[in-house]
Order: sequence, then structure tokens, then C-alpha cells
Amino acid sequence: MQLNLFLPRHVLLITTATLLLLVLFELAEALPRPVTVRINRWLAIRQNWGQVTYQQQGNSRTVKQGDRLQAVGDGVTTGKRSGTTLEVDTGIGFIQVTENTKLKVRSLGIASDNGRMTALEVPYGQVRLQLRRFNHRGSYLKIQTPAGVSAVRGTVFGMSVQPNGKTGLATLSGGVATTAQGKTVLVPAGFQNLTLPGETPSPAVPLRDDTTLNYKVERQIKASLRSLRIQGQVDAVNSVFVGDTPQATDRHGRFSLLLPAASVQTLQVTVLTPLGRRQVHELSIRL
Repeated sequence: MQLNLFLPRHVLLITTATLLLLVLFELAEALPRPVTVRINRWLAIRQNWGQVTYQQQGNSRTVKQGDRLQAVGDGVTTGKRSGTTLEVDTGIGFIQVTENTKLKVRSLGIASDNGRMTALEVPYGQVRLQLRRFNHRGSYLKIQTPAGVSAVRGTVFGMSVQPNGKTGLATLSGGVATTAQGKTVLVPAGFQNLTLPGETPSPAVPLRDDTTLNYKVERQIKASLRSLRIQGQVDAVNSVFVGDTPQATDRHGRFSLLLPAASVQTLQVTVLTPLGRRQVHELSIRL
């Protein structure tokens, strides 16, 4: 009887592949493993007042002093007559989040030159920033709004984001670069500008920080129902609240609302500039 010393072809292929995988595995084990480095970046709650909610990893609770925003999606939301102050790590500066505002983290990173890269998002509301000049070219702080992106490298400025996404910006010192629809406009110290969703930023104009309110009241009767049409106008970069409700204004700062006549005697309209100057206008309306 003659022995068959040759293995079937499919067995030979399987054996060869197994030996090759073992060799590759041994080589992989011998190679140096990559080292995972944790980026210790954060924004810390330093002060808060009123109703402020802290969001972290999909959970929400009342904010506490010392809480940190560290991961993408972490954020804070402020209620009526509420606010909080955030400290940016490494002593870069502070961000004041005013009432009726939402702020969240888009990214926190470290550049190749050890600069700090901070990207935030403000869907609505108002923030004011006081940041020192950065020491590294790779450092930046960006704020995304529904209208565009504003980037700074050290400045004092304020930003208002209205319910319709319109964003007003005012720079007190330093400079802010506002980008939307592929166009960037520099807003230097002592200037302000406006960006509407879907449009390029407006040219920078001299800072006004003006809380003037112009308005008129029209009485209307329709189907035996009496109502009041309130039409007002403010500086286009400003935020407007009727009572505690934020109002959307157009590119010229105009707004309009219709109220039942029986419910209105005195109307409180608050005008707030991006830099935080506030004026409450008491409108006495005769029915």
C-alpha cells in the first residue's frame, strides 16, 4: 500500500493562511502600541443666579458652582432673570451667559503648538466674552449661531441671538471675525454688525449701544373683537423682550405683535444691547 504524502489543496490553503495570520499577529504584538492622551479641556461654572440648567451626556440637572463643560454637547441653559459665568481653562477669560440663553460645547482641543481650540454654539440668547490675547497661533475661540460663526483670539465683545437666528455683535476691544455664506467681516473695537441666517455678514458700523425704542399702537376691531397692534423699532443688533417673551426683529430692528385689548393696560418692553446695556420701557396704553 502506498501512502499519500500530499495534503488536499483546500487543507493546504487553510494551513498556510493560519500560519500567515499567526506571523502577522506576532509582528503586531512586537510593534509599539499607540498612547491615548486625554485632553483636559473645560469650561467651569464660577457664578450662577436664578434658574440655570446643566446638561451633560444627555442628562440635565440644576447647575452647581464648579460644574464643568468638558465634552461635546455639554452645555447650560438659563431661564428668566437668570445667568451664569463660565471660566475658560488656562485663564483665557470668562463667558457670561445671560437670561433665556442656551450655550453648548461643539469641540475642545489642543493645537499642535499647544494652543487651545474652543468651539461653542449659541442657538439663542446672549453671551458676553472677556478674553485675553492668546499666546499661541493655534489658539482660537469660535461661537456658532444659526446665522454664522464668530472667531476671536482675545477681545471683549457681546453677541445677541434672536429667536429667528439673527445675530447682533458688538466689539468693545480687540476684534471679532464673523463668517457666514463664505464671507468674513472683521468687527474691530468700537464697531458692531449684524448677520441674518442665509446671508453674508453686514459691514461693520460704529458701535451705538443704544437702547432707544420707537413704537406706535394701533387699535383694531375685527368681528367685534378689540385688539392692539404694537409696532416697534430698535437698533437692529439689539434684543427685545415684551414682558418676558423674546421678540424676533427684522433686518431694520422692527417688530410687531397683536394683543387682546382687554389684556393690556401697561406693557413692559425691554431692550438689551449685545454688550449688556438694558433699558425697560413702560408703555401706558389707554384702552
